[in-house]
Amino acid sequence: MLTIQGKRDTRINHCDGQTRRGFLKIGGMAAGGLSLAQLFELEAQANGDAPRAGRSHKAIINVYLPGGPSHMDMFDLKPDAPSEFRGEFKPIKTNVKGMEICEHFPLLAKNADKFAIIRSIVGSVGAHDCYQCMTGRSKRDQPPGGWPAGSAWVSKFLDPVSKAVPSNVSLMFPTGNRTWGEAGDGGMLGPKHQPVQLVSKKIGEKPEGLALQGMTLERLKDRRALLKSMDKFRRSIDNSGVMDGLDAATQQAMGILTSSKLVEAMDLSKEDPRIVKRYGQDVPKYQRDGAPKIVSNFLLARRLVEAGARVVSMNYSRWDWHGGDGMNFPRSREEFPLLDQGLSALLEDLHQRGLDRDVSVVVWGEFGRTPRINKNNSRDHWPRVSFALMAGGGMKTGQVIGSTTRNGEDAKERPVTFQEVWATLYKNVGVDLNSRVFDVSGRPQYLVDPGVEPIKELV
Repeated sequence: MLTIQGKRDTRINHCDGQTRRGFLKIGGMAAGGLSLAQLFELEAQANGDAPRAGRSHKAIINVYLPGGPSHMDMFDLKPDAPSEFRGEFKPIKTNVKGMEICEHFPLLAKNADKFAIIRSIVGSVGAHDCYQCMTGRSKRDQPPGGWPAGSAWVSKFLDPVSKAVPSNVSLMFPTGNRTWGEAGDGGMLGPKHQPVQLVSKKIGEKPEGLALQGMTLERLKDRRALLKSMDKFRRSIDNSGVMDGLDAATQQAMGILTSSKLVEAMDLSKEDPRIVKRYGQDVPKYQRDGAPKIVSNFLLARRLVEAGARVVSMNYSRWDWHGGDGMNFPRSREEFPLLDQGLSALLEDLHQRGLDRDVSVVVWGEFGRTPRINKNNSRDHWPRVSFALMAGGGMKTGQVIGSTTRNGEDAKERPVTFQEVWATLYKNVGVDLNSRVFDVSGRPQYLVDPGVEPIKELV
């Protein structure tokens, strides 16, 4: 792992005096104002293999909402239900006739023609875990080596778009609940196809592995010093043979970061500030158990796709509000507008850039919330039904798929499984559902179970 250290800060309690943001790994968030996505993009452009205007590739952005977002309060409101079920929010009309969503999503309401709402996701095992959203499967009856993440299947069966960009990347922030910050792995496909993690895996993590000695974040803008340090670093590891022992992903990142072409661009911001502003203001403070509210990751996901990534997995905030604090509705009033702005900006961006037919977006959580409000004025875990929002990928958007019973307890019409969602995503990017691999026991394994098909209403 390549690390660029920042200044020591004696005010920090960490044993090495480093802040969480005081160092940069390959795959870190930014360097001198230039994110890894920008490094990827610049390198790809230099090699002549970056997507140009009017040219795109099939890709997926998988947005996981950790903790179980409330279907009843977001996209399946029940204004006619008894008060102990319907909650405090009112539905509003959207630009799609007959589709209504929560009043705290006014921007999404104006863009409803760009997405579809599935109100009848079923089959959750009820665990506080992102596993089903990342793989489409439960952890039961796994083959030897385990089920691969959906992104790993895509990496396996589709060639990379660019030599400078991994096909399968993760913006999943670490969380107190470890299972909320994992993008899955390669499973039986092996580590070659697991997501390349672009953010630090541990909060307050101490820098480790290979380091650029004497180079701090504060000196990154000194391009001459940076290039000299990079050259010295490469010579030292080439002579020692360490480079041969680095995994393929790290070698790729080394090639990108040590490119002189990129060093020349280290002080450039490649994004229009007006677009950055449209996505909203980050709230980087970590919550208990949850991911930070980094709305700019919606923008970074788009940039990574444009640079050549095929699947970007990300988590956003924390949606588990049912304890004794009774915070379900107050927290929703804070969270919904942030998600509304970041997600709607992403959908608008994809359309404006002509990416909406190629880039699929899914937004979901591990389960829904109890229709009946508990004694703490909150909603508990509810695995019997939940929602997914799907957009792009050339899908038939501007519609609602499925419905729930009068009080939101169960799927009433058109139940949809996690595997059906992934089958749809695979089809959108051009992966054949009949593709197979043989596990270590010699048994053939497929992307989805027999009989699982893409959601017919969308494709």
